[in-house]
Amino acid sequence: MVIRVVRLGSARTADEGTRIGTVRRPPRGVPKSQFAAQNWYDVWFPNLAPSVETMKLGQHAGTAAQWTAFGKKYRSEMATPDNAHAIELLAQLSHQTNFSVGCYCENEAHCHRSVLRALLVEKGAKLE
Repeated sequence: MVIRVVRLGSARTADEGTRIGTVRRPPRGVPKSQFAAQNWYDVWFPNLAPSVETMKLGQHAGTAAQWTAFGKKYRSEMATPDNAHAIELLAQLSHQTNFSVGCYCENEAHCHRSVLRALLVEKGAKLE
C-alpha cells in the first residue's frame, strides 16, 4: 500500500487507487462528470492546496530563495490543525490502501506537491 504523487491529467497506473486532487481550482473547461474519466481526479481536496497568495509565490519563484519562501509559507498553511490532521490521516491510510495525490504542474520539483510529499513522509506515509 502506498501513496503516489502524480501530475493530474496523466495516465493512471494499474493499481493507483483513488486519485485526490490537491489543487485550488478544478480543471478549466472540463465538465465535473468527466474529471475522473479524463484522469484529473476522483476526489477534489483543495484543503491541501496552497492558498491563492501562496500559489502565486510558487508560480513566480525564479530563484532558490523565492522557492524556499514558498515552501515555508505552504508548510505554515499545512500546519493549521485541519490541514495537519488531513496530512496525518493520509499518512495513516497509506499503510492500508493505494491512492494518489496530485496537482497540474508539469515539474514536481517546482510544485507544491514536492512539499506535500515531504510532509507526508514526515508523518510516516508510505510513498512510491
